[in-house]
Amino acid sequence: MNKHLQQLVELSKIDKEIDSFEPKIEEAKHKYETVLAVKESIEKQISDLEEGIKAEQLKKQKNELHLAELSEKLSANAKKSAEIKTEREMKSLQLEEDIAKEQINFANEEIARLEKVIETKEELIKTQKTVIAEAEEKTAAIKAEVDEALEKITAERQKIFIEKEKLISQMSQKGLSFYQKIRRWAKNTTAVPVKNQACYGCYLTINDKVYSEVIKGEEITTCPHCGRILYIETEEEQTA
Repeated sequence: MNKHLQQLVELSKIDKEIDSFEPKIEEAKHKYETVLAVKESIEKQISDLEEGIKAEQLKKQKNELHLAELSEKLSANAKKSAEIKTEREMKSLQLEEDIAKEQINFANEEIARLEKVIETKEELIKTQKTVIAEAEEKTAAIKAEVDEALEKITAERQKIFIEKEKLISQMSQKGLSFYQKIRRWAKNTTAVPVKNQACYGCYLTINDKVYSEVIKGEEITTCPHCGRILYIETEEEQTA
């Protein structure tokens, strides 16, 4: 195989390997972000429950205040009853007392209901805090695992970058520019093998003349259909 062609094929393989690290990085990050999102979701639920408790407690306080006012009103009416002179005044006072008693019953029922709601939400918070404690442990463990994985990936990628820089330093500027021009659109299929007389970039059959040139490997040959760089794989590559 022509030296320049060999360099282009090798560079294409290196770039493909470098690009393969991105999905690995994203996968590692996604794993951590997923457990972090679960933890944040639980924290949000606890925060919402706490806000809900504050709102229920405020309603309870208002009902307790109203209850105190009604009790004072009944006490005042009890004193007034001694001063009643007419039946009309007595009926009016009785009506006030009946309404006040109904309101007292309602306030007591509402306070009991609110206390039950608060109790339920407090129990939910206890449960969620247990869950979040477990989630925090899991998050810390996953983060350590992800950091270790990212460190390995970064080290491996750095080695490949060094290989790439070394290869580029040996290539002609013309050959490199030609490669980069194709890579801009072909990405990781800049240089592709020919199998069964077909380009493995566009999968179209190439003619006998082009196929013969690819087999010889004396010149850099591109696919007449898609423009990718063509080469014949070695026996080792085919086996792999």
